Amino acid sequence: MTRPQGRRPRRKPLDPARRAAFDVLRAVSEQDAYANLALPPILRDRGITGRDAAFATELAYGACRTRGLLDAVISSAAGRSTDDIDAVLLDLLRLGTYQLLRTRVEQHAAVSTTVEQAGVEFDSARAGFVNGVLRTIARRDEKSWVAELAPDPTADPVGHIAFEHAHPRWIAQSFADALGARAGELNALLTSDDERPTVHLAARPGVLTAEQLAEQVGGTVGRYSPYAVYLSGGDPGRLAPIRDGSALVQDEGSQLVARAMTLAELDGPDSGRWLDLCSGPGGKTALLAALAGEGRVTAVEPAARRADLVEQNTRGLPVDIARVDGRDSGLEPGFDRVLVDAPCTGLGALRRRPESRWRRSPADVPQLAKLQRELLAAAIALTRPGGVVLYATCSPHVAETVGIVADAVRRHPVTALDTRPLFAPVDDLGDGPYVQLWPHRHGTDAMFAAALQVG
Repeated sequence: MTRPQGRRPRRKPLDPARRAAFDVLRAVSEQDAYANLALPPILRDRGITGRDAAFATELAYGACRTRGLLDAVISSAAGRSTDDIDAVLLDLLRLGTYQLLRTRVEQHAAVSTTVEQAGVEFDSARAGFVNGVLRTIARRDEKSWVAELAPDPTADPVGHIAFEHAHPRWIAQSFADALGARAGELNALLTSDDERPTVHLAARPGVLTAEQLAEQVGGTVGRYSPYAVYLSGGDPGRLAPIRDGSALVQDEGSQLVARAMTLAELDGPDSGRWLDLCSGPGGKTALLAALAGEGRVTAVEPAARRADLVEQNTRGLPVDIARVDGRDSGLEPGFDRVLVDAPCTGLGALRRRPESRWRRSPADVPQLAKLQRELLAAAIALTRPGGVVLYATCSPHVAETVGIVADAVRRHPVTALDTRPLFAPVDDLGDGPYVQLWPHRHGTDAMFAAALQVG
């Protein structure tokens, strides 16, 4: 039986798992959405669970992480720049290419499902274009494509390894700079960035122990933080301890940073007047407040949405929220302990934010460094003599870490303390005096921390 002339062939749309991943890619491209925030509600609303949810997660996060590599391969196979490919088609091609190069999905299934969706979205001509590109890509494996498209490993070893691990070169170089004499670990570090991280929970001190939380959620007690629990899988938002506020989703490195501020030795008594100068969304604030005893935490957050999250995450705790700019807060000086978890590039949490490596650029660093210097200066001015400021960033970039602290030591009446003892029992922290955590060494985000005592 022949198909009537002029009628478009009936196309089969994507299955639910692939459709969920595709919708996340579209949200990231069109709306600057965060994949780790966009995907969970899609899975919940559509009732996607089990193996389908795991598959959708792998496709969505994986395609976001590897976008630079995928785009280079797509551009080569298509014979044109990705800028000249329709944005919807490009996200479809990314979805299909990721399956071909980085999953065990059969080539036929990866190609045919993507081509069919291109026909649903557009027409047979563009479905044919997608078919041709993906078939060209499928003729070779990822290793072969990398060998052809990556910079020469002898002439540009950092560029080569960056391409191989789907990182912008400037980020790989910043990691190598921060690793210093241990730059040989760059491969292990970039590999850890591409792995799906374990979800870390924090049990609220005084309410729940890590052991109790682990038993309730079927997790494992953390290696370093006395409050940490590692979750083996599932949606943490569905867990009762998260819903009732007795636990939070929080990387173990962040827990260690907040705890370190409470452990720093002061010159003089601790009156319990503590400050979190960059508090949103409130995870560290909640931990500080739970550890404050008879003290009280002032939480500064100028962004309305983030301040609302601070309020939500610290409900019932001794916290005063100031919705002001930390650089000009109008607060009365004299705080004993101040945490400056400064806004930064977030390069230390790339494994948890799949798309962020492709959103940042070197041009972001100077502007953020200026903000970091200003916030740290404000924190020092708000701290009493003998008090301690704990400066932290979720980035290992030297311009956001040691560069900021060195500038503060030159300009302000502060003394750098040996921060490493505050992170016990964490090992392999280097020569100090500051602390740099690494995902490939410690299993945490790449948090930097420096304790400064005000003179």
